Order: sequence, then structure tokens, then C-alpha cells
Amino acid sequence: MSEIRLSFKEMCAKFDVTPRTLRYYEYIELLQPERQGRSRFYGAREVARMTLILRGRKFGFPLEEMRQWLLIRDNDGDVAQQKAWVTMAANQLAQLAEQRQQIDEAMAELQELHDITVETLKKG
Repeated sequence: MSEIRLSFKEMCAKFDVTPRTLRYYEYIELLQPERQGRSRFYGAREVARMTLILRGRKFGFPLEEMRQWLLIRDNDGDVAQQKAWVTMAANQLAQLAEQRQQIDEAMAELQELHDITVETLKKG
């Protein structure tokens, strides 16, 4: 079985990200590709990390929090990282629930104002 080794361009295409995004993730040390001259190559570790980063973004985690979480595995191992994940996920779920409640309230108020305006226009 051959080792995964993607070029910069292939990595952008695989994850549907811009070159600027990929360079930024490198700059903030989320990714550390192998360098050969000016070329960058991404192995299995970087592909796995990118998958986790994009999943974290989908769930609303800040990039710095993701960076710190990824460092836990490097420094303390899988179990420590999984424990940290449980805490992070619980906190994020609470934040998302609060956001959902705020959105539901805003939608209900907007719907009420919409309906009042429609009725006003029908009478007018």
C-alpha cells in the first residue's frame, strides 16, 4: 500500500479549499507539510488533520481551539485528546443550543411582525 502524498494543489482540490486557506492553516501551525525546495507535500497525518480541522469548523470551533486540541495528541496521546474532545464537544453543544434558542426567538418575533404588517396592508 502506498503512502499518501499530496501536492499543495492536490490538497486544495481534495478538501475544496483555497490556496490562501491552506497557507493560513500552515501559518497558524495547524498543518506542517513536508517541504522539498519550494514544494509542499501532505502525508496521511496532514490529510487526517485537515479532515478534523474542517469538521471542527463545521461545528463552529475556533481555529485556535482546534490547534490546541491537535497539539494534545502530539504531546499527551490519544486518550488525553479524546478526553479534551468530550469537554470541547459538550461546551460547543451548549453554545449551539443557546444560539438555536436566540435564533428561534428572533424568528418568532420576525414572523409576528411580518404577519402584523401583512394584515395591516390587507386592511389599508
